[in-house]
Amino acid sequence: MSLPTPEQLHDLIAAGLECTHLEVQGDGQHFFATIVSPRFAGLGRLARHRLVYDVLGDRMREQVHALSMRTVAPGEPLPQ
Repeated sequence: MSLPTPEQLHDLIAAGLECTHLEVQGDGQHFFATIVSPRFAGLGRLARHRLVYDVLGDRMREQVHALSMRTVAPGEPLPQ
């Protein structure tokens, strides 16, 4: 099984989660994503991350070693 690219992770997240902004960077195993989605409104950080993990499904267990995320709803400031 080949390692995913940042572009593949971007496309998977975009296909499963409405995003107004999405950036994914990484090296094939370690990734960092900035995700702005209206689905995150009213949710805590863990619930937001679970939504993204659900979208990625088995890839999180089998292909992606680490995924760091900044998850915000539209209108919220991006955390640093």
